[in-house]
Amino acid sequence: MYKVYEIKQRVFADNDLEADKVRTELKKDKTFLLNLMSSPGAGKTTTLTKTIAAMKHDFRIGVMEADIDSAVDADMTRQGLLELDTSDVDLAILENVGNLVCPAEFDTGAVKNAMILSVPEGDDKPLKYPLMFQVCQCLLINKIDVLPYFDFDLEECKKRVLKLNPDMKIIPISARTGEGMDEWIDWLKEETSSWNESNEKGVKE
Repeated sequence: MYKVYEIKQRVFADNDLEADKVRTELKKDKTFLLNLMSSPGAGKTTTLTKTIAAMKHDFRIGVMEADIDSAVDADMTRQGLLELDTSDVDLAILENVGNLVCPAEFDTGAVKNAMILSVPEGDDKPLKYPLMFQVCQCLLINKIDVLPYFDFDLEECKKRVLKLNPDMKIIPISARTGEGMDEWIDWLKEETSSWNESNEKGVKE
């Protein structure tokens, strides 16, 4: 099962404080929040659709769709989570605004940040938008099925990303063909399960 709630309203708040509050509330509800970001056309919706299809039988999933004209912050995320009602959601996914600038500047309160970079965008994006690659824990390099048709050096891109963020998990995928999707889904399942298990342990202690 999964539910969708669309975020549109812009709200201003002390974002760092609000983000900490969001994570505290997520711990209480045992809900893992993933902030998924990308540029328009990177394949975010296709990736998300296939991710949900692969995980919906094992996890209760909720999706929040952020309006492309909004700067999503922690307070807006909290409002979305309230509407979503995370009491029956194991994995909440924030499908964030379509660019590589604004989303990187706001802590939404997510447990993990992931981003999608598509092959047609070029392998120089880490040089142009370093902050985005620094705040994320997982990078999906999408549309690898079209690598032969673009001037995209996969290994050079990885080097640039790891120079900015040595701990980044990098997973080349093709959301269209399914290549690499198992590794991505396994990573997300593990992160979600670990988060929920650690919270359950904390409650018992």
